Amino acid sequence: MSLLHYDLCVVGAGSGGIGAALAAARAGLSVLLLEKSDTLGGNAVRGGVHNWEPGVGGTDFAFEIYQRLRAIPGAVAITRTTRHCCAPLPGLPTYPGGEALPDPAATYLDTLQRHSAHEYSLVEKFGAMTPWRAVVFEPEAYSRVVAEMLAETGRCSVRFNTAFREVRVRDGHVESLILDNGDEVRAKFFVDSTADAKLCQAAGCELMRGQEGRDTFNEPDAPAQPSAKINAVTLIYRIMPRAHAAIDPLPPDVPAQCWWQASFPFSANFGYPNGDLNINMLPTMQGEEFLRLGYAAAYAECRRRVLAHWHFLQTHPDFPEFQRYTIHWIAPALGVRETVRVVGESILTQHDIAAGISRQTDPDLIALADHAMDRHGEGGGCVELKQPYGVPYRCLLPRGVDNLLVACRGASFSSISASSCRLSRTMLALGHAAGTACALAQKHTLPLRQVPVEELRQRLRAQNAELDWPRPPTAMKRLDEK
Repeated sequence: MSLLHYDLCVVGAGSGGIGAALAAARAGLSVLLLEKSDTLGGNAVRGGVHNWEPGVGGTDFAFEIYQRLRAIPGAVAITRTTRHCCAPLPGLPTYPGGEALPDPAATYLDTLQRHSAHEYSLVEKFGAMTPWRAVVFEPEAYSRVVAEMLAETGRCSVRFNTAFREVRVRDGHVESLILDNGDEVRAKFFVDSTADAKLCQAAGCELMRGQEGRDTFNEPDAPAQPSAKINAVTLIYRIMPRAHAAIDPLPPDVPAQCWWQASFPFSANFGYPNGDLNINMLPTMQGEEFLRLGYAAAYAECRRRVLAHWHFLQTHPDFPEFQRYTIHWIAPALGVRETVRVVGESILTQHDIAAGISRQTDPDLIALADHAMDRHGEGGGCVELKQPYGVPYRCLLPRGVDNLLVACRGASFSSISASSCRLSRTMLALGHAAGTACALAQKHTLPLRQVPVEELRQRLRAQNAELDWPRPPTAMKRLDEK
């Protein structure tokens, strides 16, 4: 057993953890990044979410990762929507969801455009083929690039297959973590970037679960009464082309007909640079069922549903093209969109998202987002926004603990707002802000709550974070690859 000392310990190497570790290490802090799996990237790698959906805010670390991926043949592409079930093209059969394929003419700047000046209806959005562009990447290349960026700092140690078993807290201050191998980690600051805010939970932070009732935040789209419902779960799989048409055999214990709902769900499918397709069933399992079953049983059941869904695609008379593919990979981790959220110094709600940045008065906005309020599963919906909104730094500050930040989907968001700001590029931006805040707290010898927010915002801007809207022409020029 060893006693380890660092300036910052980041728990969880998903998008938020990567952003926090990279920002802090580049600022000169000694950083330990702990990851319970064997790779970097979290949902963006192990969960099969090998794409960044269109939206603002991906101008800093995400753009740098993209630029490095471009130097690797076949590692990254930008897609455009080519077919969608909401807008079948004349003369062609319906499609079982949405399809997006690589578009060589598109640029990274195109992927940063999502919001519109007016609300689109589905027909307006998809009838003319939405101009949305997204980034798709090979997960192994993504992990390798991120590992290189962290290693280049010379100040970040990464431990894989490592979790903590105990958190030692005294008087609202995290003193150390006891790792599962018995090592003790002491640090001045900690960042929780785990999928379920596990460090915050273990430290005794106040949590939010399920859907808040309308009276909690007076959100117009909240249910009248609190609910245990959470955003639904997806198990993503990948298919690859083959030379001859065939139907893959269905295991004898998997029914050919959909057994968990009235019909098979549609899927969001995007193409990789090598011609494979990513199949994102929307959704594979309701959130409440996922919670009831527990992770292991839920994964096993979702895997059976993946095989049934694939059989449906291959045998449906309208979709013979799928017989020219076979399953190449099933994600080793479920795509979980929501579990618990931490109560912070500020709670982002539907009011902030609906107001947009032009009407937000928070002085400490440290990231922009404009993804739809996208709640999958029963009682869900997808409401596009009219303009971007900002996430306050105070959403990263859990109440009651003075040296801990949370930079993951479990940050201080209402259930409705979490459905919008949970995406990978936004999590990278939150991590960037968290790591930078730790560096400023060390520089000024201040608690995290007293970090000068305007200096934080200035430093983020200097590192190409997007905090201003409309986007300045200089930023657009920098991001335009043409």
